[in-house]
Amino acid sequence: MRNINERFVEERYAENNTLEYFRARYDDTYNFGYDIVDDIALAEPDRPALIWCNPEGEEHLFSFGDIKRWSDKTANMLKAHGIGRGDMVMVIVRRHYQFWFIATALHKLGACMVPATFMLKEHDLDYRLNSAQIKAVICTDVGDIADVCDAVAGTCPTLETKIIVGGAGGGLAVDQAGERGWGAALSGEEGVCAVTVEREGWVDFNSEVRAASDDFERVPTSASEPLLMYFSSGTSGNPKMVLHDSGYSIAHTVTAKHWHNVRSDGGVHFTIADTGWGKAVWGKYYGQWIMEACVLAYDFDRFNADELLGLIARYGVTTLCCPPTMYRMFTEADLDAYDLSSLEYCTTAGEALNPDLFDFWRAKVGLTIYEGFGQTETPLTIANLAGSTPRPGSMGKPVPQYELQIQRSDGSPCDPGETGEICFKMDDDTHGIMKCYYQNPEKTAEAVHDGWYHTGDTAWMDEDGYLWYVGRNDDVIKSSGYRIGPFEIESVLLEHDAVRECAVTGVPDPLRGFAVKATIVLAQGFEGSDELTAELQRWVKSQTAPYKYPRIVDYVDELPKTVNGKIRRVAIRKKDEEALDLPKEHDKKDGLV
Repeated sequence: MRNINERFVEERYAENNTLEYFRARYDDTYNFGYDIVDDIALAEPDRPALIWCNPEGEEHLFSFGDIKRWSDKTANMLKAHGIGRGDMVMVIVRRHYQFWFIATALHKLGACMVPATFMLKEHDLDYRLNSAQIKAVICTDVGDIADVCDAVAGTCPTLETKIIVGGAGGGLAVDQAGERGWGAALSGEEGVCAVTVEREGWVDFNSEVRAASDDFERVPTSASEPLLMYFSSGTSGNPKMVLHDSGYSIAHTVTAKHWHNVRSDGGVHFTIADTGWGKAVWGKYYGQWIMEACVLAYDFDRFNADELLGLIARYGVTTLCCPPTMYRMFTEADLDAYDLSSLEYCTTAGEALNPDLFDFWRAKVGLTIYEGFGQTETPLTIANLAGSTPRPGSMGKPVPQYELQIQRSDGSPCDPGETGEICFKMDDDTHGIMKCYYQNPEKTAEAVHDGWYHTGDTAWMDEDGYLWYVGRNDDVIKSSGYRIGPFEIESVLLEHDAVRECAVTGVPDPLRGFAVKATIVLAQGFEGSDELTAELQRWVKSQTAPYKYPRIVDYVDELPKTVNGKIRRVAIRKKDEEALDLPKEHDKKDGLV
């Protein structure tokens, strides 16, 4: 390891060797593709960069030399199709290894990558293509997302090129007997980009990349220009377009180095995230490669705890990051059946970590789960960093990269123990927080004003500087004059033996404004009943302030989630709106503040 991260950051450590100061330092010529990937590839071409596998049985190990070669070939192919500096390119490729070729190539070209999930429907994709003025789409052939793209492409006048990626199964392919394990049949020479796709109106990515030259000369780019853009959905209205420049990639050094605690030599980091979501570049790309570390990617379709636990032993995973929901699913598997001895460090983000899960994992696996917090708009901003002592239920302390303040609605700072909005100071030395909401100056001004970035998330800070999450401004329930955060109630419910999963939301109530509702997936052996509902309500009253208990309890078979396992409370609220025939903007108007 050559510690190339030290070229781009300034750090200072306390006497106990914990990070106390961090700033990104780079000039305008910085480019992740050239100055990180190619730099490592030229110095240490055989250094492991990516282990990739899928349920069908295909497996590849890519070195940094391999990534340079394939990204150069990809850059030449994209350039031949007119893609270059400043172009917006939508990338929908699930967890295919081609994502790493494409992302690096787009960075080298100076184009802006716009990742998206394969779960989009026609309305979703039509809005994204047009609002972002997409010039090219690079899309998987796995599933039906290419059909969705074809259905709406004609309505997007800026879309010039559609490129199809043969996904080698993507976890969906089975043989005639309904079995997996036939990955070799998908592979040609070296197995890389061997699967070709013929689709009218589309360019076949794999065949053209294989034929492209791997000789690509550096082209001028600017670190201050658009690097990456994600769509971030709220509780109402169209998704916002979150635009980042190259400082975002450098800022994720903290994520990998001081939170994931990746081991650069001999280690393997595994973040379980689809490439359509921001968490993928948090844990499978920028910071890990800046730290010269190897990442694992599993191209699966549906979460299976046993499959993923088996991968930890198979590939010697040393550091793991996934949402609390996935950890909870792991606890329902037979953990004793898997060799998890390679694991050295565990982290989580995406939603608040319940104390009971924190305690279980430490007792059963012998490892502390270090929680972190950030948004699509930011890299890691709050965390239990390496060397810290986590407090169960707390998301940690502010990352030294940023100055944090908990603010009241009037912008004044909150006292310890007082709930307010999480805000970060914005100045010329702040790197990693979004440039803007693309083409939406009004929303940008709502989020960034008076020298602060307003996250829309609420929390309180204790006397020792630890932060305790309350909820999104849109998730906090205002009931009978009380402001109730869903996380605390969920944590209490999850400590009851009958509750496997739960989500707490607000339902309009003519007397209280909003009533607390718990949507619950029961543990095996329990059935929903009036008696159980009363028991759960008594349980909550006995464990926290009685006014917080759920007046409505709904038993369901499963909770709506993102592809990465994050509970979608907005989907529950939307379903309740439709059932009550409420106006869609009621959240903002009537009390979910």
